[in-house]
Amino acid sequence: MSAEAGLALPAGWELMTAKNSPFIRSAHVETPRDLAAVLAFYRAALRERGWTETEGAVVTPDSAAIGFTTSEGPASLRLSREDGKTIADISLRKPAVASAGILPKPGQARLLLGNKTDEAAVITVNERTIPLAGHAGETLAYSDNVADELPDDLKLDLPPGKYKFSVKADGRAQDRQFEVAVNETWGVLVGPDGALLPMRLY
Repeated sequence: MSAEAGLALPAGWELMTAKNSPFIRSAHVETPRDLAAVLAFYRAALRERGWTETEGAVVTPDSAAIGFTTSEGPASLRLSREDGKTIADISLRKPAVASAGILPKPGQARLLLGNKTDEAAVITVNERTIPLAGHAGETLAYSDNVADELPDDLKLDLPPGKYKFSVKADGRAQDRQFEVAVNETWGVLVGPDGALLPMRLY
């Protein structure tokens, strides 16, 4: 259980970021468990919480995308397999109270970039390279008004889809794929050792 976001977590998770703000509760989880086991865990755990699965779920051996209705607002679960891990993104949005600054442009997704480390870092997204000074945009992790606080060069509006991220920090380089869907806003923080820390913000 994530005390911060109040969302269920599968056993054996290795990486988790969470957000609990007035307009979203979300968690990003990475675990070595296979996708089928993680999907079964979440379906059971969310049903116990009173979440109702909507029609139109898409489930394949390597991915899943499921919508839910809840008493607080619309929710979603997205699973994927990458590098021998299952990546789970779960969120419950509250559109009525979302601030204008956090909302992506219609039909697009928004990325807000930050750096939690002391050292400068460089992120390349969709062939665009963005330098990040130490601690630039680190308020992604705790501020509810982060979209209003960030400079424009740390905000990206992109069509929905999968993107390749390259991160250079602390003398290391890492590549990751990351998927964003229409009308989603994500914070992407550079963490220790150049780790990429995604966090659903809306």
